[in-house]
Amino acid sequence: MSDLNKVMLIGRLTRDPEVKEFPGGGKVAQLGFAVHNRRKNQESGAWEEVPVWLELKAYNRENGRKLADFAAKLAKGRRVYVEGHLAMEEWTGKEDGKRRSRTLVYVDALDFIGGGKPQDAAGGGAPDHAPGEHVADGPAADHAPGEHVADAAWEGAPPAGPARRGRRK
Repeated sequence: MSDLNKVMLIGRLTRDPEVKEFPGGGKVAQLGFAVHNRRKNQESGAWEEVPVWLELKAYNRENGRKLADFAAKLAKGRRVYVEGHLAMEEWTGKEDGKRRSRTLVYVDALDFIGGGKPQDAAGGGAPDHAPGEHVADGPAADHAPGEHVADAAWEGAPPAGPARRGRRK
């Protein structure tokens, strides 16, 4: 069996994207990203959210995906769904000459989730994409893979009611 290198994340941008252009015309957007893991505090017994900070890179591809251009439309605090793969970048430090490396996520697909930045929920701005827009492939589902549609929270939708019991005999 061969190896699998696939990452699927839902989280928020920690800073505005930094877009760089290459001399040959290509582009890359560098994004700071955070997801949360839940863990139980051993001392208090309470559940707490622990952030995991990641670096993402989104490239424009010659044959289709313009992820750097799309990422440039995003802003700090925006909730997004990301598909990608892990990569290791290595370099030699300019000042000390030591070898350095870091693990990051190269973005393969990117999708908006929710109504935008947290302050947008208070009435600040219209969405800048079509509902369900999925940058890598065009229109797609309004939910992340594995997310149950009945549990999804679309703006303006009434809250889901309690589950019904099965029929008793």
